[in-house]
Amino acid sequence: MKYNKRQKAIILLSDGTIFHGKSIGKSGSAFGEVCFNTGTTGYQEIFTDPSYYGQLMVATNAHIGNYGTLSDEVESDSIKIAGLICKNFSFNYSRPAADDSLESFFEKNDLLAISDVDTRALVSYIRDNGAMNAVISTEVDNIEGLKKQLAAVPDMKGLELASKVSTTEPYYFGDENATFKIAALDIGIKKNILRNLAKRDAYIKVFPYNATFEDMSAFNPDGYFLSNGPGDPEPLVEAQAVAKEIIKRNLPLFGICLGHQVIALANGISTYKMHNGHRGINHPVKNLVTGKGEITSQNHGFAINREETEQHSDIEITHVHLNDNTVAGIKMKSKNCFSVQYHPEASPGPHDSSYLFDQFIENIKNK
Repeated sequence: MKYNKRQKAIILLSDGTIFHGKSIGKSGSAFGEVCFNTGTTGYQEIFTDPSYYGQLMVATNAHIGNYGTLSDEVESDSIKIAGLICKNFSFNYSRPAADDSLESFFEKNDLLAISDVDTRALVSYIRDNGAMNAVISTEVDNIEGLKKQLAAVPDMKGLELASKVSTTEPYYFGDENATFKIAALDIGIKKNILRNLAKRDAYIKVFPYNATFEDMSAFNPDGYFLSNGPGDPEPLVEAQAVAKEIIKRNLPLFGICLGHQVIALANGISTYKMHNGHRGINHPVKNLVTGKGEITSQNHGFAINREETEQHSDIEITHVHLNDNTVAGIKMKSKNCFSVQYHPEASPGPHDSSYLFDQFIENIKNK
C-alpha cells in the first residue's frame, strides 16, 4: 500500500462530471455507485454496514473522523463501502473511549478516501441527476483511462451482491438456552440486528444467502428472519423461494430492508431502483396502524411498488415514508409475516422503531 496524504484526487461520475478533492492517504482508484448519507454520527457503523457494499459513500456531515473509532462499534467484520468522499477529515480525534483513529482504521482496511470535496455541491448534483456509478482516484491525469474503466462497471440495477457479504457457513449468536430459536437468512446482516434479537431472549442460527428452507427448518426454529443487504433484490431467487415456503406454512417471519423487498417479491409485488435512495438517521416514517410518527435510520436504493402493494388482497401497508410516500412497512393479513424498509436496530439511534423486534417476538409467542 502506498500512502501519500493530501495528494490531489478527483471524483469522476459516469456522466463525465468531475469534482475535485485530496486523498486522505492511499493512492489509486475505487469504483462503485455514488450515494450519500445524511447522518451526523455513526460513520463507523455506516462504513461497516454490508448494505453499502460496492458503494462510494458521500458523507454530508462536515466532519468525519473527529471521534475516532471503537472496535465494538462495527456492523460486520470489515469495511464494506468501496470508498469515502467527505468535506473535512479529522486525522486527530478527541473521544476518550476511542481505541483508534479513523485514518488508521482505513489503512488497516486498505480503503481509498478523499476529502476537501464540495460535498454540498456533489450531493445536490446526485439529488438532481440520480445515483450513478463513479470512480474516486488519485490518477488525476488519466481521465480518459478512468472513463474507460468506469464504463465497464456494472449498474446496481440487476446486480446480486448478497453473496459477496453473506457468511459462507452457518453460525450461532446468543444464549443457546434462550426461550426462542430464530433462523436468520444472512443476505447482508448487521450485527446489531443479532444483538437486538438476542436481547429479547432469542438464540439465532445465521444461514448463508443460498440456504434452503429445508436447511433453515432443520434448526427447528420458532421464527424466521430475512436480513438487510446490498444490491438488487430481484436476482435473489433462492431467498424469495425461502420466503415463499415460510409464508406458505404460516410460520412467523420478519424482514428488514432487503428482506422486506424479498418478502414483497415472494408475494408478486415488484421492486424498482430509486432515483437516489434513502440513507441517513433522520428519515420520517408514519405508522399507519398507530398513527404515530417515527424518526428512522434508513439505507436502501430500491423500494417496493406502492400501487401493486395497495392492490394486493392479502397485503396491508403499515408504514409510509413521509418524504415521498414510498412503502416503508407491510404485513400480510392472513399470514404471520411483516417487514419494514428501514432499520429498527439503528446503531447509533434513533430508537423509535425498536418495538418491531418486540412485535416479532409477540408474533412467535402467539403463533
